[in-house]
Order: sequence, then C-alpha cells, then structure tokens
Amino acid sequence: MASNDSLERIYRAHHSAKRGEDFALLGDERGAFLASRIGTGKKVLDIGCRDGALTKSYAEGNDVLGIDIDSVALARANERLDIRTEQVDLNGAWGLEEDSYDAVVACEIVEHLYYPADVFSKIAAVLKPGGMLLGSVPNAFSFANRSRYLRGSKAGTPLSDPTHINHFTVRELESLLCERFVSVRIVGMGRLGKLASRFPQAFAFDLCFEARKPS
Repeated sequence: MASNDSLERIYRAHHSAKRGEDFALLGDERGAFLASRIGTGKKVLDIGCRDGALTKSYAEGNDVLGIDIDSVALARANERLDIRTEQVDLNGAWGLEEDSYDAVVACEIVEHLYYPADVFSKIAAVLKPGGMLLGSVPNAFSFANRSRYLRGSKAGTPLSDPTHINHFTVRELESLLCERFVSVRIVGMGRLGKLASRFPQAFAFDLCFEARKPS
C-alpha cells in the first residue's frame, strides 16, 4: 500500500486532472439527496470531502468535519465553507471519537478503498446509535457500461479511472451495508431519471445509498 505522502500525491494529481475545483458528478442531484436527509442541527463527518464540492449542499446549519488525504483540497474546503478539516488516510486509524456523529457522508469514496468493509466498520464506530450513513458509488454495471465492455472498451466507464479499486452491483453494495447497518436503501440517479430510480442496476449512472446504525 502506498505511503501517506505518495497517496496524497496520487489523489492531488487525480483531483486536479480528473475533477477540478468545485466539481461533483450529478452535484445538484446528489446535493439535494444529502441536504434533504441530513437537515440541520447535525454533527456530520464527511469522509473524502475533497474541496467541499458536495459538502456545501448541507454545511450551513450543521457542525461538519471534512476528512481527506489531499491537504490542498482540504484547505480550499476550509476556506470556502468555514468547516473543520483534518487530513486522514481512510485506510489507517482515524483517531475520531466513537458514537459521536449524527451522520457520515461517503460520496464517491468507497470505490477507492482497498477494504470497504473495514471502512464501513469505522463509520459504524463513529456514528451515534441510530445515526445515518449517506453516500454514493459509480455504477460500473449499468447496461450502457456493459455494452462498452462487450465492445472491448472501458473508456467512459468507472473502470477507466485507475484509482477505482472496487466496483459494486446493487446487490453487492446492499449486502455490504447490511452487515453493519439497518434500513438500507439504494437510490439510482442519472440522466435517465425515473428509469434510473426504478431500475438502478440497469439504468443508473450513480448508486446513492442511505442506511442507519442500529439503535
């Protein structure tokens, strides 16, 4: 596994080349999803927050800590949103108080992790009983992406991103979440609208999820 310094360089370059400042795929749609469920008056941990491109959708009225490996992106998030930030390698120890957060946000981060189950365990540890987990992963197995694979191409699919280590079907994601959380729900999002919502595995661009730590 890469050292913290080399991992930070990888993601700083990735953020600069592939994302750009204040960039978020389906930002309005996912931002509304997060804001509607978090509300206000919450203590929120945003893991892999980058520069706060999605954090801004719910930061106002909440006590937010954003953590990421990219210290430059964290500085931008702190400056733009006036949230607390901390550089953390999600693969290592987080050093956060257990049972202390009302909500944890994990958007477009789980697919980057070597051991997602371990990270979900850490999330469960820092959440208060009954606290919510919200997040999203790209849908690598939509019909559109499968057709590209059949043609021998991964261009334009989640597999084209070398920092994506894991890919999930709806069933796999749901099963992983159900190991530690209850009230698990997967929500499909994308330009196909209602089709993405009703048939997320087939038509969604992104798989958003919500779940709760058992009370």
